[in-house]
Amino acid sequence: MKSKLLSSAFILSTLIGTAQVEPVKMDSLDEVIITSTRIDLPFKENSRTITVITSKDIKESPATNLPDLLQQVAGVDVRRRGTFGSQADLYIRGGSFDQTLLLIDGIKLEDAQTGHHSMNLALPLEVIERIEIIKGPAARVFGQNAFTGAVNIVTKKSMDNRVDLGVQAGSFGQKNASVTVGSELSNTSHIIHYSRNTSEGYRYNTDYDNQNYFLKSSFNKNHMPIDLIATFQERDFGANGFYASPSAVNQYEETQASLVGLSSTYRNNSLTLKPRVYWRRNQDMYLYTRTNPEGYRNLHQTNKIAAELHGSYNTKIGTTGFGVDLAQIYLSSNNLGKRDRFMTNFFLEHRFKFFNNKFDVTPGVAVTYFSDFKFHAFPGVDVGYSVSDQLKLYGNIGYTYRIPTYTDLYYSDPTTLGNDQLDPEEAIAEEIGIKFLGKSINATVAFFNRDSQKLIDYVKVNEDDLWQAENIRDLNTKGFEANLNYHFELSGLTQHIDLGYTFIEDEIKDLDIDYSRYSINSLKHQATATYRGHFFKIVQPSLTYKYAERTSGQAYTVWDASLTVSIQQLDVSLYANNIFNEEYYETNLVPMPKGNVLFGVTYHFK
Repeated sequence: MKSKLLSSAFILSTLIGTAQVEPVKMDSLDEVIITSTRIDLPFKENSRTITVITSKDIKESPATNLPDLLQQVAGVDVRRRGTFGSQADLYIRGGSFDQTLLLIDGIKLEDAQTGHHSMNLALPLEVIERIEIIKGPAARVFGQNAFTGAVNIVTKKSMDNRVDLGVQAGSFGQKNASVTVGSELSNTSHIIHYSRNTSEGYRYNTDYDNQNYFLKSSFNKNHMPIDLIATFQERDFGANGFYASPSAVNQYEETQASLVGLSSTYRNNSLTLKPRVYWRRNQDMYLYTRTNPEGYRNLHQTNKIAAELHGSYNTKIGTTGFGVDLAQIYLSSNNLGKRDRFMTNFFLEHRFKFFNNKFDVTPGVAVTYFSDFKFHAFPGVDVGYSVSDQLKLYGNIGYTYRIPTYTDLYYSDPTTLGNDQLDPEEAIAEEIGIKFLGKSINATVAFFNRDSQKLIDYVKVNEDDLWQAENIRDLNTKGFEANLNYHFELSGLTQHIDLGYTFIEDEIKDLDIDYSRYSINSLKHQATATYRGHFFKIVQPSLTYKYAERTSGQAYTVWDASLTVSIQQLDVSLYANNIFNEEYYETNLVPMPKGNVLFGVTYHFK
């Protein structure tokens, strides 16, 4: 396979002629406004651990989809089943997939059925402007499900007037095609995207056929803008060993996920208001035996209809952030039954500044109501001190929580039984950190601790009993995280090196039970390194290193690479994953593919 990579790289290199293109404009973190909270703040002023993946990072990454991209971030654990993000679970700092919240433009995408569906709306990279990853307790900012953190996908606002056409082909019969259209008018703008990704599968019954539709329109841009976002994603895939046990080789799944949202922003001197309404839908059909639809089959449909109003108000004593959201959940399932839930969240926070604005304190609280779990309040506070324009010390502490999913409460199969008496999971989490933003170096170091109670596990007393969900676990999770971003000039062209490391130690409190289904399997050691370069102005190589060692003792190292040549309006790319043929799995003993390549061409019509 290595010889094929070298040959492909040589062929791409020969395309370099006298054509010249300007390098992509640098994204400065100083200019990035974190929009995933009510009080919009520049990146360097936040008193939390936040990682931003910019549009430039996305363009130059060897990743071709969102799950692969997030795997390059220390502290984020994406456990994939199969390739190209057909099924993937999202974890932050050792939490579970049910304890991490995904958002699109601030719209919360939690699924009341199960956190397994969070990534069903992972958008194509072509429409993403940046990604904001908030690590640590975030319940007072976002509400439930942000137990260990949140990921906010910020979509592009405009693309000028152009059409991008892309095709890709590679190992395992991969065939991908996409079209993205941008239209910029005097008072409106529009982005339309469609893509289809197919594969014969890297082993028996791992084929997939995924389709993505996306629309974003902005109206009345010159006055009070109204933004419309609509997306629909359909995924049909063979699920060899994905669930149940590795011996269940004939499983099959189809998911459909959609989102429609309307939002606006009103500003008048010191007051900012952001109203929003949206509808999120998810449908999941699962077959234990693909060729026997009449056998074991689950069909779930979840609908969430929500309205929100968030805002901020500036006074002499600081900025007050406030918000309320209302949501109605409907579930229809042949296994879980017909369920509905009404949710209300109230948010209040205030940012104080002292000592010539060097010292900031932001206390806040989220008060939630669920029709089936009543009221809960979750306070927290962020504190920061700016030693200089480049150096900041910060810390935060807060309560966080997660209510049980409908799967936890009601799911049943021949071996499993839900529990409708479950309580919400709860935790108190603390963090202290330091961040440095220089001209060529950005660095952060953070230490964190989380004491969790009432964690849900499936347990049984006797070997022949059914697994039953119980609030059985108490867990202490502590660790630290370090990140370094360095860029430098080589022959007048910018080169980037990104390094990250996370250490997590889990201490499980005494568990007086004979049989437990869920073992804690965090990434005890996680190291990431990425090089992104430019040569001859038109050649962009990248190389990513990922090392993972789990609590179970399993360890693996994966290298990914890409090479892109840009000649005027044409991009020719080669992507190579797992180039050293590492044998490894990320979850449920599902083996990941060995070395594979993907060749792509994109043309930009302007």
